[in-house]
Amino acid sequence: MTETPQRTRPLRVLAAMSGGVDSAVAAARAAEAGHDVTGVHLALSANPQSFRTGARGCCTIEDSRDARRAADVIGIPFYVWDLADRFREDVVEDFVAEYEAGRTPNPCLRCNEKIKFAALLDKALALGFDAVCTGHYAKIVTLPDGSRELHRASDMAKDQSYVLGVLDERQLAHALFPLGDTLTTKGEIRAEAERRGLAVAKKPDSHDICFIADGDTQGFLAQRLGRAEGDIVDESGAKVGTHEGAYGFTIGQRKGLRIGTPAADGKPRYVLDISPVNNTVTVGPAAALDVTGLTAIKPRWCGTAPAGPGVYTAQLRAHGGETEVSAELVDGELQVTFTEPVRGVAPGQAIVLYDDTRVVGSATIASTVRRQPVTSTS
Repeated sequence: MTETPQRTRPLRVLAAMSGGVDSAVAAARAAEAGHDVTGVHLALSANPQSFRTGARGCCTIEDSRDARRAADVIGIPFYVWDLADRFREDVVEDFVAEYEAGRTPNPCLRCNEKIKFAALLDKALALGFDAVCTGHYAKIVTLPDGSRELHRASDMAKDQSYVLGVLDERQLAHALFPLGDTLTTKGEIRAEAERRGLAVAKKPDSHDICFIADGDTQGFLAQRLGRAEGDIVDESGAKVGTHEGAYGFTIGQRKGLRIGTPAADGKPRYVLDISPVNNTVTVGPAAALDVTGLTAIKPRWCGTAPAGPGVYTAQLRAHGGETEVSAELVDGELQVTFTEPVRGVAPGQAIVLYDDTRVVGSATIASTVRRQPVTSTS
């Protein structure tokens, strides 16, 4: 098997440069491999100062300047493309709508699907580029028949294949991930950037959500959805506290519940259910979070859709571990059963299926099956 970047002919490559160290090194490696590389930074906000500033490596004005300086050092052309309207519609508004509906979205995954490998890729192909290059840690493997597979990065500690699980076969055919086969520490990537003369070598990694300036997700949602006081109830329906908006909670949350009445057994309580219809949050013991199965919708396959039932490993969050599942596509929906119960599974999250290191595909969790059903109907 041959990793995609090792193709025999040089490609016209559009390198998405966030302003961080990973995308800068990826662009430099693509250029060093002989590809005709052009750098592009995506302007994702009509008011970039509203995005978090500091050492982010994502979407701010200073990030665009860092990306431009890196392109100058590498010796490649550089442009800034305005995708703010698409980003607002496809990522920010989707994020708000999902929380309003009581679900827990992943905006980074949505950005990869809708922006970097849809809007950006479509524009790149229209301009005659062969591929889009990013600094993600994942591998693309080309099979003898020319088809391509997405695999976990060689270094599991840095693997980012989860947030790329939305990419289909066409998108994979035009993607390059030069860092995916890197068996080095992040410190060594930074050392490589320094050897290349890239000023971003010491720039800290980006974290959290780029479009929430202060990192306060609940405050961000409150500004857009308004404060709406409601009840926090236990499994029996008894009121144990109040909240200022059900959208500010996620399944499995323990901290910040502000419950005045302690549990009868004295143990911590967790968010079990979020009901936007009556603006109620249900809490209960950790054991009630155990999920034995789920239904996921909008499946996207990194290649041919699997036929019939199969046994896979699944990842349920960007920095989560793997768990064994059986899964089958039934009437366009993915039916999943866990070998062992798992906790903290929320509608709106993505489930990504793996066959060993190969990414099979992903789907959006619509509902879960609990070992102990939540009984409150308040």
